[in-house]
Amino acid sequence: MKKTELIAAVAEKSGISKKDAEKAVTAVIDTIIEAVAAGDKIQLTGFGTFEQRTRNARTGCDPRTGNKIEIPASKVPAFKAGKGFKDIVNK
Repeated sequence: MKKTELIAAVAEKSGISKKDAEKAVTAVIDTIIEAVAAGDKIQLTGFGTFEQRTRNARTGCDPRTGNKIEIPASKVPAFKAGKGFKDIVNK
């Protein structure tokens, strides 16, 4: 499902226009991105948790040359599905 399909589904389920659904979906996504980028954790009960995780620096291998390279530490977004979400998927 792409974003436009999600917007159409939200509009249909909620009974609002596609334009209003697009604003709502975009606002939710933007808010989640901004919060996680700021280091906040967003917990949606029954759905899951969005958070920022830190990857440690590590040594990797350049596939073209085979030389070892240092990969610096970085921050990555992460999502962990909640129990309710997992239960629905596993039915």
